[in-house]
Amino acid sequence: MNEQEKINILMVDDQPGKLLTYEAILGELGENLIKARSGKEALDHLLKTEVAVVLMDVSMPELDGFELADMIRQHPRFQKTAIIFISAVHLTDVDRLKAYQHGAMDYISVPVIPELLRAKVRVFADLHRKTQQMETLNRDLRTLSARLIAAQDEERRRIARDLHDSVGQMIAALSINNALVFQEAEKLTPEAADALSQNTALVEQLSKETRTISHLLHPPLLDQIGLLPAIKMFAEGFGERSNVKVTVDLSPEIGRLSPNAEISIFRVVQECLTNVYRHSESKTALIKMWPSEDKLLTLQVRDEGKGMPPSNRAFASAGTKQGVGLSGMRERVRELGGTLEIQSGENGTTVTASFPVANMMAVGV
Repeated sequence: MNEQEKINILMVDDQPGKLLTYEAILGELGENLIKARSGKEALDHLLKTEVAVVLMDVSMPELDGFELADMIRQHPRFQKTAIIFISAVHLTDVDRLKAYQHGAMDYISVPVIPELLRAKVRVFADLHRKTQQMETLNRDLRTLSARLIAAQDEERRRIARDLHDSVGQMIAALSINNALVFQEAEKLTPEAADALSQNTALVEQLSKETRTISHLLHPPLLDQIGLLPAIKMFAEGFGERSNVKVTVDLSPEIGRLSPNAEISIFRVVQECLTNVYRHSESKTALIKMWPSEDKLLTLQVRDEGKGMPPSNRAFASAGTKQGVGLSGMRERVRELGGTLEIQSGENGTTVTASFPVANMMAVGV
């Protein structure tokens, strides 16, 4: 939101003279002032217009200020809307407490001091404007983060393809050349024959590691036959490399998801298992994924390791003070409209991600 853009201030009172007084007092703020002579009219304005501050009389016929405040707070859009009560009757501390219990953020008694009213409204108006600016910045940041993740995924896919096609072909040619030389092995000196044997072993190891790196960057099965086989293959390879026994429990009810959903879930699994190997010292891990009746797809990765340090557990659960890996996981889950929960203790760590199924369906499903 532009800092000079006007915000809406709703003034509610059944007496036109008071509305004119408030308008005169608040006019110099330079904001957009909206008048309503009843609670019903105020609700109509609220439903049609984004309002930053509601200035209302407590004593109004039909629908008083307390009742109107209750109705405003019940609507999700107005949970954070600033409400200021003005009253010439309800002046005791009990009345003020009642106002705060009904959702008021401030309470002004009559006679109104113009400077005080302007100052209070200006504070809430500026707070609303800054909140809107922060929300806009956060949306832009999330959009930029999502684009960055997508670009990283595409770059990984490209590098994996180059490793498979270009580097893989060169390794295959090198292996063929070694085989041809082996046919003439009897003509080689013992040292040359030994070096050739070592080269052959190195080529085989290079081929294996190239395939492993290529699959870690972007598993080909993810594009070819889907998420579940890709997770199973990755878990098997991870278990062989790390000596961590990985159990995979994936519901057969889960079909193909959108490409973005499949790569995001795969990356979450990948990051979780990497953390198991690097930090937990666990000898086992469980990957479980299942659909639930509330139209959510739940992914859970659990280990039996030493857990996070106590000082980091609260931060990890709240999503603060986290490393690049956890931050990336949260961003991927958020991009799919899901939630990420991390529970960690002395008996291990459990990462649970839940996704709305509607946001993840493949085209045509």
